[in-house]
Amino acid sequence: MARYGSAFYNSGARYDAPNNIRPTTMRILSRFLDNPFDDVNISLDELLGFTTDHLARMIANNFSGELTPRITATSSALGLVEDSTSGDQTKLGIRKSRKKAKNDFRDALLAKVAKVIAGVSAFYGAASGVEIECCPQGRSVFSECTDDRVAGHLQTLIDGVTAHVADLGAPLVAQAQAIADSWDVVYAASESAGGAKTSTQEAKKAARENLQLMLFLTLHKLAEMFPRQPEKLALYMQQSLLEDHPAQPPVPPVPPGS
Repeated sequence: MARYGSAFYNSGARYDAPNNIRPTTMRILSRFLDNPFDDVNISLDELLGFTTDHLARMIANNFSGELTPRITATSSALGLVEDSTSGDQTKLGIRKSRKKAKNDFRDALLAKVAKVIAGVSAFYGAASGVEIECCPQGRSVFSECTDDRVAGHLQTLIDGVTAHVADLGAPLVAQAQAIADSWDVVYAASESAGGAKTSTQEAKKAARENLQLMLFLTLHKLAEMFPRQPEKLALYMQQSLLEDHPAQPPVPPVPPGS
């Protein structure tokens, strides 16, 4: 494969990119610098619904930690939109979505931790002293503890894996750290009560445009992570949430006796 050659050293090309290149058609290259999220036909509710779903998907699929900066930036941008909006229902929707993202993360946390522990067990064997060092209260603590204790248990896991990095390797440490980083973002967003509120039209416009820019930059980050793999995008972004869904015509009532 040509990308393995010296010409691709330090180029950003990824070794796990697909080998079979599917032919495409040339498009106007400058169009890729247009931000599709600036579409005036996207309503605020559609943009917020898309963003909260997108955030949850990034958090759930960030095993390498590469998306952590994008999660942080997008979460912050979403918070600015919340602070600048005067609609109580919109604010309530954002806060509910943040709580849901946090709860979804908790539901998946035990499985994420188990993958790190599996790396420990693969080297030292099941129920080893190192595994106990990483999880002194057992894995179940990650599903049973209160939210405010999660970060401490994750730090214990990170410390345990880091202490044996010579055997376990830096990628496993990075995997554990990515779980903790993602939790910090989603928990802080869930607990945030919001800062100073403003309802000026300029502030609303700036906050929305900032969110649209963060989504655009993440789209390009995903293109960097998954070159020539457009099917991967659906794992992180659901375009249908940005599209208008016309209301279904009402069903006429059935006449009595028919």
